[in-house]
Amino acid sequence: MSIPQTNKKSALGKGIRALLDNIDDEIKTTGEGVPAVSGQGQHITNTTARIALDQIEVNPKQPRRDFDEEALRELAESIKLHDIIQPVTVIKTAQNKYQLISGERRLRASKMAGLKDIPAYVRSADGQEMLEMALLENLQREDLNAIEIAISYRQLMDECGLTQEQVSERMKKERSTVANYLRLLKLPPDVQKAVRDGSLSMGHARAIISLDHVDQQLYVFRETIQRGLSVRQVEQMVKDMATEKQGTAAPAKPTVPAKLPPAYKRIEDNMASHFSTKVKLDRKKTGKGNIVIEFYNDEDLERIMDKMSL
Repeated sequence: MSIPQTNKKSALGKGIRALLDNIDDEIKTTGEGVPAVSGQGQHITNTTARIALDQIEVNPKQPRRDFDEEALRELAESIKLHDIIQPVTVIKTAQNKYQLISGERRLRASKMAGLKDIPAYVRSADGQEMLEMALLENLQREDLNAIEIAISYRQLMDECGLTQEQVSERMKKERSTVANYLRLLKLPPDVQKAVRDGSLSMGHARAIISLDHVDQQLYVFRETIQRGLSVRQVEQMVKDMATEKQGTAAPAKPTVPAKLPPAYKRIEDNMASHFSTKVKLDRKKTGKGNIVIEFYNDEDLERIMDKMSL
């Protein structure tokens, strides 16, 4: 039985859409389709060639870490039929060695499709230009999650020597937007992981980060996941917690708790993140000390015991 023409067209269209997915966000083109790079003081030349896959290494500064395996398989099938339509972008690092700037999804799918080489834009730039260019190009993608974006902003500041203002100018974003992303990196690892895998939105994370203490952040995070709270509900919970704290009567003689050395404070925070509850670490000058792990009910205690494999 022959396949209706409309179905053939639909199938072909799906393959083409998979190949062209997010291309406009990955790269800006000028002239004859050679990628253009924004920014002052960058002198970059471009050539196009087919390059063996085993000569291309993934950029270690690539902010994107999560790839949809099913989407990659679909793209690989399309590549088998149509080859790579949009070249990847690379920098030549040595004789017959290249580093990927953009197009890791296409590179991975090409390997799955069994290709030996792929078309690539080959750019030349110095080390600093190369790093900044790679980060800026990857930030043009729409499918980066909020943590990946935040990591890239931080890399631009730490490794390229840019200020928040300069990052916002290059990205055409408000400075407050850049600052809000950077604040996410102060969240406990469990919360950051939830943002990365999509189980927690940036709106949720922004509400949680407004809390001062890790144990409070983890408590609200756990409640949000378990109860499926909306962003507005989380914001209200955070507001209620702040109001309750302000309404607590101050002690007659306030005492300042002993401050843990930074290394031990990190241990305390890491344990709080691991157990998703408040942890109090106390260390005396003699080296002795104790650890207090809070739980809220029997179910919470059982959860913590599971974490301890007890």
